[in-house]
Amino acid sequence: MKEILNKINGPADLKGLSKQEKEQLAQEIREEIIETVSKTGGHLASNLGVVELTIALHSVFNSPTDKLIWDVGHQAYVHKLLTGRREQFKTLRTMNGLAGFPKTSESEHDVFNTGHSSTSISVALGMARARDLKKEDHSVIAIIGDGALTGGMALEALNDAGNSRTRLIVVLNDNTMSISKNVGGLSNFLSKLRSRKIYTRPSIYVRDKIAKIPKFGNWVIKWVRRMKDSIKQLILPNMFFEDLGFTYLGPVNGHNEQDLEDMLKRAKGYDSPVLIHVLTKKGKGYAPAEENPGKFHGVSSFDPKTGKSRKEKKTDYSAVFGEELVKLAKENDKIVAVTAAMRDGTGLKPFEEQFPDRFFDVGIAEQHAISLCAGMAKEGMIPVVPIYSSFYQRAYDQVIHDICIQSLPVVLCVDRAGIVGNDGETHQGLLDLAFFNLVPNLTIMAPKDFEELRQMLRFAVQFNKPVVIRYPRGGESESKFQKHEPIRWGKTEKLEDGKDLTILAIGKMVAKAMGIRAILSERGIQAEVINTRFLKPFDEETLVQSIQKTRKSSYD
Repeated sequence: MKEILNKINGPADLKGLSKQEKEQLAQEIREEIIETVSKTGGHLASNLGVVELTIALHSVFNSPTDKLIWDVGHQAYVHKLLTGRREQFKTLRTMNGLAGFPKTSESEHDVFNTGHSSTSISVALGMARARDLKKEDHSVIAIIGDGALTGGMALEALNDAGNSRTRLIVVLNDNTMSISKNVGGLSNFLSKLRSRKIYTRPSIYVRDKIAKIPKFGNWVIKWVRRMKDSIKQLILPNMFFEDLGFTYLGPVNGHNEQDLEDMLKRAKGYDSPVLIHVLTKKGKGYAPAEENPGKFHGVSSFDPKTGKSRKEKKTDYSAVFGEELVKLAKENDKIVAVTAAMRDGTGLKPFEEQFPDRFFDVGIAEQHAISLCAGMAKEGMIPVVPIYSSFYQRAYDQVIHDICIQSLPVVLCVDRAGIVGNDGETHQGLLDLAFFNLVPNLTIMAPKDFEELRQMLRFAVQFNKPVVIRYPRGGESESKFQKHEPIRWGKTEKLEDGKDLTILAIGKMVAKAMGIRAILSERGIQAEVINTRFLKPFDEETLVQSIQKTRKSSYD
């Protein structure tokens, strides 16, 4: 029985809760999230890590008047539970159920649709500037993880916001993780900040006692604060956030709800940009997720008692890609692999283990990843960079300008292509075939099964020109293909002869085409099935020949 949670029908219901009641609420929320996600799948570890932070945010601020913008948004389950969607929560990520990310059409408390990383500070600054122009008075808060902070867009926004002096609060949720372990100079910088808590964590108790001293109390507090800021600048003379123009507060324990409330109230009083550094543990409160936060970042249904998946792990396209790339890299020492913080999801973990010196994780920075590949390719390397289809949208200019105009030999592997199911429109890989088709000097391929993916990858690393290989999430069709002709640039593969009808298909749809042919065959219609293999260049000659052969006599 979730005694406290069942009484929360909106943020206002948090205002009167005691410290002990909020601690109990945090426990009940964790139980609800684990129970639901174990059935529906979803983002577990990230949500368990922000329970106290979300309770504190809704206790201090008044949503939706005050605007909360969740970067990426996969950590917004607690927010949904506290904003009137508790009874719907069991429908998470199901047909006609709650979305796995903030969605404006779902609730007035979801003030902006999110799904991709590093956008929240830009959006929040835009809302804050609009507030000021309209002479309104409310708070705007961006909640961003340290992983998302590695995205260039977030740093651009920090630069603009700090210079603007606009009233804005940025909450940096620092759990040392994105999906995999964070990497890079910014991660190292945050590590140093975490180790220097002694001069930044305010003693709320002592401050309150001093404030009660007649006449002198507030003066003493202001003097101590000025002294502390001076000492802080002496210890860290080039402190990154403060040099940008932010008031830096923290680090603060992200699992102490009362400390969080005190820090948020303090930040609310500033008339300029504030950054609150919050330390959290990804997977907090659930041992399997704490021990392996990467595995429990995004999960399918699992047994909540053991943490073990209820679904049998099957080989998927990402794993086949990773295995084949290792084989090719053993044959050719010019092959390098690049990832944008998605080592595990894209199947590159075996490559990193085998070739650590030829593996590069650049953090959540797709644009940088592509131009990095361009630089290495220009100097004779063969970069292979797998990125999810919906995330390739972020690096479109770099694909055009830095790789394809110069016709550099980079292998662009488009993972999670096509419809990917439960995560909603921000993660669907539906646009890549269209936007890549417009790019000059770019070859586009899609395999019908695992074996053809292996063939295409081998072809691509030998091709010496830019290539896209797109493949879906999950495994291959249960129907097995017996025929695998050698890959020839721009040429199709005829799988079945026919005289009545031509069916063209590419990628995973080839298996569907074969299934349709079988149905037509039962009705006496002989369909010719052609695996196009290449979207670009398109084998028009073979297509025309087939249509001329199979067209009905009424069209002669």
